[in-house]
Amino acid sequence: MIAYLNGILAEKSPAGVIVECGGVGYEALIPLSTFDRLPATGQAVKLFTYHAVREDDEILFGFATPEEREMFTKVTSVSGVGPKTALAVLSGFTLGDLQLAIAQGDAKRIATVKGVGKKTAERIVIELKDKVNPIEALANSSVASTGAQRAVVRDAMLALTALGFTDDKARKMVSDVLEQDPQVADTETVIKRALGGGK
Repeated sequence: MIAYLNGILAEKSPAGVIVECGGVGYEALIPLSTFDRLPATGQAVKLFTYHAVREDDEILFGFATPEEREMFTKVTSVSGVGPKTALAVLSGFTLGDLQLAIAQGDAKRIATVKGVGKKTAERIVIELKDKVNPIEALANSSVASTGAQRAVVRDAMLALTALGFTDDKARKMVSDVLEQDPQVADTETVIKRALGGGK
């Protein structure tokens, strides 16, 4: 099992890379989210890998973060979803937006990825919904644009769930506040607005 590649980025394209490690070039398929984070060719790079071995084939998949690799593994665990389909799913979303679509049960959004049909998207949602933390999903999605805002979103959702709201209801309340004011930057304001107590 190859856990990661740590070497020089010899070649890169939106679909794959070649990383030279100790004089050997390893080819790996990557999602677009990883491609966006790659350094220039000739620079040092570290990719976390998933090594798919079949009777007639071996494919290495590379990811910028362990979280991306973990999500890829979860998607490939869905019945009827192979590694290449999982890669397409990860290429169609940021990690946080994919987690949020799963947490919200939004199969229709997942089905917009080329090569992913309605039934496959529904299976991904059904089989992974319990494996995705809705609080982390919202905090990591594009609605929270900065690290500080992710912390605010996370804290606001935790506070609302502590007040007795379900994860889904708290997520919706916080999402609504952020849609109305994407720049909101403190937990107290988010909670007040979510509860209808402030503009």
